[in-house]
Amino acid sequence: MKLLAMDTSTWVLAVGVMEDGQLLGELNTNIKKNHSLRLMPAVERLLDELELAPRDLDGMAVAHGPGSYTGVRIGLTTAKTMAWGLKIPIVGISSLQVIAQNRSGFEGQIVPLLDARRKQVYTGRYTYDEDRHMVVPAVKDRIQPLDEWLDALKQESEPLLFIGTGVDVYQRTIKEVIGTQAHFAAVHEHLPRGSQLAYLAWRMWENRVHDAHHYAPQYLQLAEAEQKWLQKK
Repeated sequence: MKLLAMDTSTWVLAVGVMEDGQLLGELNTNIKKNHSLRLMPAVERLLDELELAPRDLDGMAVAHGPGSYTGVRIGLTTAKTMAWGLKIPIVGISSLQVIAQNRSGFEGQIVPLLDARRKQVYTGRYTYDEDRHMVVPAVKDRIQPLDEWLDALKQESEPLLFIGTGVDVYQRTIKEVIGTQAHFAAVHEHLPRGSQLAYLAWRMWENRVHDAHHYAPQYLQLAEAEQKWLQKK
């Protein structure tokens, strides 16, 4: 089974292709350029290098959020369109889970962080499942004020590994609240990778959706324009 995976939920554009659990290739960039203009050329380039055609694919995988509203929409719309056109299933994976997978095997709790602005974070808690060789959620993904989240985390007895681009923004605060219980991923581990998304999708293939039209993004909050509209109502 060949899976094409794509993640545009952050500044990173990540694409990967996996066949039966083996990575065939990936392409990852972290530059502030328009994903809508770069995603399909990246997909075409990777498939060409692997000498694959879209008709060779058996499934699609996409990071469905949380993250940038525009980025999540671009990735999901592209993945759904391809899945519908090729008549293949699609599976969505948490953007936070993709990042946490970079440190699968950590003996403790893995805490991915993305900055949601206004001192809020997109976050969750993950643990390593040895049987499936992947991280799994210990609590649901959420958006929460950082201070509330750290107050809850400091009650945990296990080591806490913080990972994701939000770590750079809040590392000092995390150290002050969590202390020596806090561990931090290496700089290169904070970014999502197409290979990790593809691997998680392969492991979680039982969650696939056969009708791509019914798949929805997982924003965790309303867009700012929607919030303002509701307030006016």
